[in-house]
Amino acid sequence: METKTCQNCKTKFIIEKEDFNFYEKIKVPPPTFCPECRNKRRMSWRNERTLYKRICDATQKNIITMFSPNEKLIVYDRDYWWKENFDALEYGQEIDFNKTFFIQFDELFRKVPLPSLLNENVVNSSFCNCVHNAKNCYLSVASMEVENVLYSTRVIGGKDSMDLFGGFNQEMCYENVVCDKSNHLFFSERSMECFDSMFLSDCKNLGNCLGCVNLRNVNYHIFNKPYSKEEYKKYIKNLNLNNYDNLYKFKEKFSFFKNTLPKKYANVLSCYSVTGDNVTNSKNCKFCFDAYKDLENCAFCVHAIALKDSSDGYGVGDNAEQLYEVIDSGVNASNFLSTVCVHESHNLYYCYICHNSSNLFGCIGLKNKNYCILNKQYTKEEYEELVP
Repeated sequence: METKTCQNCKTKFIIEKEDFNFYEKIKVPPPTFCPECRNKRRMSWRNERTLYKRICDATQKNIITMFSPNEKLIVYDRDYWWKENFDALEYGQEIDFNKTFFIQFDELFRKVPLPSLLNENVVNSSFCNCVHNAKNCYLSVASMEVENVLYSTRVIGGKDSMDLFGGFNQEMCYENVVCDKSNHLFFSERSMECFDSMFLSDCKNLGNCLGCVNLRNVNYHIFNKPYSKEEYKKYIKNLNLNNYDNLYKFKEKFSFFKNTLPKKYANVLSCYSVTGDNVTNSKNCKFCFDAYKDLENCAFCVHAIALKDSSDGYGVGDNAEQLYEVIDSGVNASNFLSTVCVHESHNLYYCYICHNSSNLFGCIGLKNKNYCILNKQYTKEEYEELVP
């Protein structure tokens, strides 16, 4: 274990033995920034929900994009960008050893056409960003496998729902926070396998319940007390929660009731040696959050799934391993360093929006390529000499 001083904020932070083992495994030096400053640096590359109108530089049509029109970038409509109409190798440049790498990367960044949004396989979801396999969705971000989902974020598997934050496999749900495998569930948090219920907190397998906290496997309960089916329906009818004032008053009442009961320290399920929150079926992880399942030997990862031997990432995983300092990267992938929106690839370093590629360094917008540096093609031998 070693204590260091962050070069950015000057606070002290600890690098533990397992951290050093990870850095040695992926052949990088230990960080000079603390975890919080590293996260801020990563997130400066991510804009998931501030959208702009600007002109597509290819079609000259109005498009919705995550890139401000004030930025001097080349931006294409997302659908146009994904067509095979251009090859980003056309913008490749020679390595200039008299300039720093990041100056050269910035020059390339301003030449290569960028997709307006970071979406994949979407239908009628033009106002969404960072979504995958989405249909008929609106103003939803950082989600996958969603249909008819509005105003939501970090949802995996959702249908006919709106105003959701986190969770997976929700249908006909509204105003939920980190709820899973539920149907017709409203105004609830940290609950799973519930149906036809409202205002639940940390509940599991409930049906026809209202204002309940910390309950398991019950039906027809109100504020944790059992009711007959007839009494329950009468109570619900008299509340008249279709009226906004009545709904607001009930929210206040539920909030007061919830605060009188014990709270679980964290939502960590089926895990071994894990610190964080909203983590499921994982082991040997620290400071991981909204990790939906199957993480192993990970640290400082948020919004992750099916990830191994990785650290410092947001929106990462899905059968991926050995990722470090990445954003929106993974999907059948391995060995990424400082990447943004890179999928189904291997051995990529300092790359932005590249797909189905291997052995790239400092590349932008490449698809189905190998052995490239700054978007210039090299032979395997040339590449390995420059990137040992």
